[in-house]
Amino acid sequence: MAIEVRIPTILRTYTGGAKQVEGAGSTLGELIEDIDGRHSGLGERLVADGGLRRFVNVYLNDEDVRFLGGLETPVKDGDTVTVLPAVAGGTA
Repeated sequence: MAIEVRIPTILRTYTGGAKQVEGAGSTLGELIEDIDGRHSGLGERLVADGGLRRFVNVYLNDEDVRFLGGLETPVKDGDTVTVLPAVAGGTA
């Protein structure tokens, strides 16, 4: 069993169009490194300066990883990681 990573449409060019990919690691950071090894360029779209990019939201089993430990958040087989681009703009 592996960790499922759900990829938003805007990043699917890095995964050959795949909506989800599988990876391994004991932390979110290791997981991102693992999937970047097979889907080059994806990691740099998620991580910058040793942390998650500001305009990318990442959820582990529906919990925002920013409140769980960021890249140090533990992950395990069977978990689901969802990547979502942050939404901004509009009028009031």
